[in-house]
Amino acid sequence: MLDDKLLEDAREALGTQTIRETVEIALRQATRRKRLEELRQSLGTWDIDMTLEELLKSRAES
Repeated sequence: MLDDKLLEDAREALGTQTIRETVEIALRQATRRKRLEELRQSLGTWDIDMTLEELLKSRAES
């Protein structure tokens, strides 16, 4: 059984009209979040030898 209050909160947050639409969008968002997290982890981290000001300037020039 679904939690009616949770479902209503999700429906309002997502702007959906039906239970099916609400659940489908929520599931899509959950799987997308998972894929993005996996991608982020696969990219790892690296050091940038720039100050914040240099980075912002570089982005503005791009």
